[in-house]
Amino acid sequence: MLKKIKDWARKLKRQIFVLYFACKDERVPWYAKVFTACVVAYAFSPIDLIPDFIPILGYLDDVILIPLGVMFALKMIPKNVITDCEVKAEEMIKNGKPKNWIVGSIIVLIWGIIFIWVSLIIYHIFK
Repeated sequence: MLKKIKDWARKLKRQIFVLYFACKDERVPWYAKVFTACVVAYAFSPIDLIPDFIPILGYLDDVILIPLGVMFALKMIPKNVITDCEVKAEEMIKNGKPKNWIVGSIIVLIWGIIFIWVSLIIYHIFK
């Protein structure tokens, strides 16, 4: 069971690298590039939309959202582009994954705005 999970995680990581190169390819349609860039940026982001310390919900994005995004993105990209990008992905896996600090900063900003908004609501209720 544990081996299956590790193999699934390795395959998902490889697919994310394939998408990383595919969103830079000129042969990919613009709508697929936009969707793929969002999936890759979120996967590489050091910060999750739902923090992992929140029980159960914290891991839903890692287990459900990212694999679904990868699946839909791969269906939007032409097969010949995926084949070309798989070779590049193998090389990238050996060198390590890039971080997307811009998307991470946006997610922190969203959580900050939510925190301030909830704080203001609580302040007005108890005022």
